[in-house]
Amino acid sequence: MSDSKIKVLMVGPDRGVHGGISAIVNNYYEAGLDKRVDLKYIGTMKEGSRGKKLLVAATAYFKFLCSLGWCDVVHVNASSDSSIMRKSFFIRAAYRHNKKIVLHQHGGDFVNYFENQISEKRRQYLRRILDMPDAMLVLTPFWKEFFSGLTDEGKIRVFPNCVAVNSEDGFADTLVDGRDMNKLLFLGRICKDKGMDELLNAVEEVGRLNRNVRLCIGGIYEDESYRKKIEGNEFVEFLGWISGKDKAKYLSECGIFVLPSYYEGFPVSVLEAMAGGCVVVASRVGGIPDVVTDGENGVLIEPKSSEMLKNAILRVMEDNDFADKLRVNAYKKVKENYSSSASVERLVNIYNSLV
Repeated sequence: MSDSKIKVLMVGPDRGVHGGISAIVNNYYEAGLDKRVDLKYIGTMKEGSRGKKLLVAATAYFKFLCSLGWCDVVHVNASSDSSIMRKSFFIRAAYRHNKKIVLHQHGGDFVNYFENQISEKRRQYLRRILDMPDAMLVLTPFWKEFFSGLTDEGKIRVFPNCVAVNSEDGFADTLVDGRDMNKLLFLGRICKDKGMDELLNAVEEVGRLNRNVRLCIGGIYEDESYRKKIEGNEFVEFLGWISGKDKAKYLSECGIFVLPSYYEGFPVSVLEAMAGGCVVVASRVGGIPDVVTDGENGVLIEPKSSEMLKNAILRVMEDNDFADKLRVNAYKKVKENYSSSASVERLVNIYNSLV
């Protein structure tokens, strides 16, 4: 590596973990961030037992301390809940070593965590932690406004998630080819907060009218109680966790992508679906309305309403012209605003501004 490159020490969940932050980090690598800067990544969490997670976290912290003398910038990826508390140890260590710190906040449920789930003492602790970074990246304008009440607004930058986008000439014209509008796709954690009850109910209702409907679920069971409901359902195909070519295959085949979550940050899966040519039907929560405009490049519904979800699915199933308009507009929106290459360029500029 050239000595002229900025040395960045980045921490976050292991790149093999099933989740949004890992997907974003992998997108950065695919877009060449490690070619633009001297990048060292330390995974602080792996899936498994509590003992395994503690061992991984302790090992990661030791590696982090050993690498602090090497780096120019520390980039900390955190979500909500206990993630930000765990990452506070890394932020404090970097702060004590006078390193430039970028805190990248990804979580979609931070308000509830901060206001309802922790004590006043812990809230004060988190305020001190949030004051330590030199730059704070948040997913949407809402989060910039929220965190401006906890720390210096001047250092907070809206930095939405990104995906790899096929930018070949004429690709948008191929998005309508080979689409099966009877096939729905869900990608993510299988749990109540993702709207799984409403989704299964809506698919059952659609199935009464259209026996050919199929919901393809790609994900992992965070709540095992859904296994029997899903794997015994005639309208559902369980895929397990899919990535790479398998994910691309389903994104190119399925006509509709569904995400009826109760809350979200800025879901990568929505961007992937839009870039891949699916019609997105998703909840009006978190950062989703910042990228999906109802009736223009997708359909937005209120969370916790299986009736609205059913009607939205039927609408795009039955109106091909409407569906084609949504998918083409969605692809163009992601290509212009959320490509991985543009995000990497902006991230390098942020590092440069700090150093």
